[in-house]
Amino acid sequence: MPELPEVEVSRLGIEPHILNQTVTEVRVHNAQLRWPVPSEVQQLTGQQVDAVKRRAKYLLIETTVGTAILHLGMSGNLRVVEASTELKKHDHVEIQFATGKVLRLNDPRRFGAFLWQQPGESHTLFAKLGPEPLTDAFTAEHLFELSRGKKVPIKQFIMDNHIVVGVGNIYANESLFKAGIHPKREAGKVSLKRYQSLTPIIKDTLAAAIVQGGTTLKDFAQTDGKPGYFAQQLLVYGRKGELCVECQSPLKEIRLGQRSTVYCPQCQR
Repeated sequence: MPELPEVEVSRLGIEPHILNQTVTEVRVHNAQLRWPVPSEVQQLTGQQVDAVKRRAKYLLIETTVGTAILHLGMSGNLRVVEASTELKKHDHVEIQFATGKVLRLNDPRRFGAFLWQQPGESHTLFAKLGPEPLTDAFTAEHLFELSRGKKVPIKQFIMDNHIVVGVGNIYANESLFKAGIHPKREAGKVSLKRYQSLTPIIKDTLAAAIVQGGTTLKDFAQTDGKPGYFAQQLLVYGRKGELCVECQSPLKEIRLGQRSTVYCPQCQR
């Protein structure tokens, strides 16, 4: 499933092609995504795109009359192509622009979404989301205060979108390793000092992933465009049984919240 850096790279990839451009048509080839595509999305037609934003893993295409909300689900991707480009299997939604470009949402598993938000309103999907991790609203004090009395493992705690959005499985693994915190440690037993170490590490890990992903932005203008995924230098995730880069001990894997969790039993306490 795309994580926050991949979604942000998708935003950066489509923005230059659609910002300030006028929508001439919205074509919905399959309305049965995770939620049915509402008819209100047709209000985009004739509107200029005023902003392309991201909230958690949702992409927001803002206009005067409302905002289109896109989610890539588990297998979705976005491509910006010429209108004459042949449709691919699973191209479910198209937004065509006066420039002749088309933004296409391709989603083989149909767990993605294409929704609508009225001006001045906030969609119910955003009601209980925590702060964005790359903003000043995400602090060590925020994590410390919300963690008091919590017995949930720290890894699951920082992956909870009510606590902070966008810290997915890969980046939770990597951040906890860099901070030297065992993924099973109870969130309520992590000290403020350790949260003060962990918080900037989460920020830096996500920011570095976004920068690295930026090298694939050219793909968004190709007919075989990719959603901006990128090879990463991962320290623990996906490296079960390999040697720790710090102490050379074998990395171990456990399951937390049904998610693969790889850690170093020597470096993480």
